[in-house]
Amino acid sequence: MNIFEALRQSHEIQRQLGAQLLKTKGASTERDEIFKQYKIELAAHETAEERYFYIPLLMDDNGVDLTRHAMSEHHEIDEYIEQVEQADQTTSAWMAAAKKLVDQVHHHLSEEEHRFFQMSGKILTETQKTQLAKQYLSEYELQKQKQAAA
Repeated sequence: MNIFEALRQSHEIQRQLGAQLLKTKGASTERDEIFKQYKIELAAHETAEERYFYIPLLMDDNGVDLTRHAMSEHHEIDEYIEQVEQADQTTSAWMAAAKKLVDQVHHHLSEEEHRFFQMSGKILTETQKTQLAKQYLSEYELQKQKQAAA
């Protein structure tokens, strides 16, 4: 498995959880649980991706601009998560905030898969792609455990 395949696995989970979240109605245990899973997935993926995909790409001049952009989008996603957390689940404001979050995540994933992966595929060697996948997956699992325990 290479780094792109490993990242796509989490991307699919993020898409599924986002879609599930937007189907929930009103304040509920189901909504709480899906949002919690979504937050865990996003946080674990973000940390592992930055450590074992973005940082190596920052070391190459050709990777700096796109990597900085991707990291700024992670920050935006974190801000949207805070907005959802602060909104009252019984109001339409909660769903509006959740929709903004899911839309931003989808935008980020699409941009990453269609622009970032192509650029980084030219920078990283095949050996790096395989090694980074192993490191990413290990960190991703560790972060999921940490987030779930928090």
